[in-house]
Amino acid sequence: MTIEAVYLETHNWGKSAKFFQTLGFELDFATDHNSGLLRNGDGPYLFIAEVPESEPTGMKLVLKTASDATPDVEVVSPFEDTHFGTREMTVRDPDGREWILQAGS
Repeated sequence: MTIEAVYLETHNWGKSAKFFQTLGFELDFATDHNSGLLRNGDGPYLFIAEVPESEPTGMKLVLKTASDATPDVEVVSPFEDTHFGTREMTVRDPDGREWILQAGS
């Protein structure tokens, strides 16, 4: 497994995107609903999504797996196709943290 991405929620997409661009990330694409993907070299990509002010912001690491076989761990949500063309599942570690697993192609 490797870190595939960091998923970041924000209350201001524009300010967050500009912040990471100042740190050397380049905008790969932006959506029409205040989110987008940024890259910095060959490392993990950063996906930023704006959430309403009434919701807390969060951050998740996305781990790349070799296949979409279900591991022998607590599954929060099984592998499913996403609207952006990947297969992802969510698992919980022994301390209660949730991890997103993205199946390799």
